[in-house]
Amino acid sequence: MAAVSGGPDSMAMLDFLVKRQGFFGIRLATVHVDHMLRGKESVQDLEYVRAYCEQNELELKAASIDIKQKMKLENKGMQETAREYRYRFFQKVMDELGADKLVVGQHADDQIETILMRLTRGSSGKSRAGIQPSRPFGYGTLIRPLLGVTKEEIEEYCAFHQLKPRIDPSNNKATYTRNRFRLHVLPVLKRENQQVHEHFQRFSEDLLEDETYLEALAEQEIQAVTKFENGKILLDIPSFLQMPLPLQRRGIHLILSYLYKKNVTHVTAWHAGLIWKLLKGEKPSGKLDLPLGLHVIRSYSHCVFTFEETERTIGYEYELSAGKEITLPDGGTVRMVKDSDILAVGDEDFIVLNEKDIKLPIIVRTRRPGDRIKVKGMNGTKKLKDLFIDEKIPRFQRESWPVITDQQNQILWVPRLKKSLYDAGPQCHGHRYILYYRTSGGQQSQ
Repeated sequence: MAAVSGGPDSMAMLDFLVKRQGFFGIRLATVHVDHMLRGKESVQDLEYVRAYCEQNELELKAASIDIKQKMKLENKGMQETAREYRYRFFQKVMDELGADKLVVGQHADDQIETILMRLTRGSSGKSRAGIQPSRPFGYGTLIRPLLGVTKEEIEEYCAFHQLKPRIDPSNNKATYTRNRFRLHVLPVLKRENQQVHEHFQRFSEDLLEDETYLEALAEQEIQAVTKFENGKILLDIPSFLQMPLPLQRRGIHLILSYLYKKNVTHVTAWHAGLIWKLLKGEKPSGKLDLPLGLHVIRSYSHCVFTFEETERTIGYEYELSAGKEITLPDGGTVRMVKDSDILAVGDEDFIVLNEKDIKLPIIVRTRRPGDRIKVKGMNGTKKLKDLFIDEKIPRFQRESWPVITDQQNQILWVPRLKKSLYDAGPQCHGHRYILYYRTSGGQQSQ
């Protein structure tokens, strides 16, 4: 199936394929979208394509889509909106016809323009390679057979075969970025080297091969230093910095590509550079706010990537009695038993409390300003704030970390960090309570 606008590029491509259907062994159909942006001229484009198809006995599927109306409804730019709805219609027609190939008329000059635009914008990774000769599209393949053909050669083909294609006057307006490159930059490059399009295409192919190989290596490495937790990506910074620098850069790009999905064009190499500086820098903590609400937060040896709002953390407070278990907001659990001879098993952390040393009920809550703990084995008290800093607990975890007290607000235990002097130890017998803590991921206690 050939996507045809009626302009020189797509008409030269269509005519070339029509004359060689037998040679290639293909059955050809055409598809056209009227974006309704140029009034009568848009209608005339459609009529021109229809006349050619009738003359050559080709099936034509066409649609008129009011792109200006779609732009207002979706608050998007003209080029982005037109492309989205055009390709959406192409996919629909391919499914209807059972076509497995879609050919489009992008050519060598388009390739040069695209690479220059992306380099200028600050793109990174594979996107710098520009337009690819083919890519998956729906259940089939999108093919660009003219990437090795210049605009001048296309115009010569049209003149020789007397095609008289339609000309879109907006292509000569400097309003659009692509047109400025086309009108002002390409002529200079072609004067320097008439074969510049071949060099750009070779650059594209070499870069794509290199990036494919390096990304595969980076993906292996980045999986070993990251983990997913409650919709966030957590990165271990020391392990990340052990990776080779080229893989570090691509690892950051892989994280961003995963998080942004189809919206990855909102971030550039500049954003990736900011993240790398945050991870490499000497400051133990810092935060970046990226497009579309992505937060990148460093705290000591960890970095979290999340779209969740990080400024507000909801505290909690629960009462716990013997024989009961509570589930915390992060999925961790705390349970309490009395006079048990069974101590901690598996990955549970635990503390043993003498009944006479505490006042029930047990309280499980988040930290409060001024909280202090009488740490077992130490004189005096220690601020919880300093405890979290000393233990290098990331900021984003501190506000939801469980703190266990008795009714008199004596801090008995900060699970996985420190036990208080009220810990009677496993050797305690008689009237005792045992508290068990398990994290949501079942990690080993610290």
